[in-house]
Amino acid sequence: MTSPLDQKIKISGPVVVTANRVGDGAVVYRRADGGWSTNLSEAAVTADAAIARELIKDAVADDLRSVGPYIAPVRLAADGKIRPGNLREVIRLRGPTIDLPATQGVRSLALQI
Repeated sequence: MTSPLDQKIKISGPVVVTANRVGDGAVVYRRADGGWSTNLSEAAVTADAAIARELIKDAVADDLRSVGPYIAPVRLAADGKIRPGNLREVIRLRGPTIDLPATQGVRSLALQI
């Protein structure tokens, strides 16, 4: 597998850097201040390949807090909110598309509340 730092970065719109948190596997997004957030709205968004390269370089170096960083597409909604840019990122943000044994009944319970 090629390191994210060795890959040519091609950007055709706004992107963020995302990874998984080491402690619990939660999806996290790189903030402009160099930290991580589980909230997509706090992610550093760029459409500039040089800035994206710096964000990914710093994310790879931060391997004690996150793993598997990569550049993910996003779209900016009319209301100014950051939205996932493809199906993979929608699933990563919202969670599994089916009930898992550990979550069976949780969705139906949530609908009753």
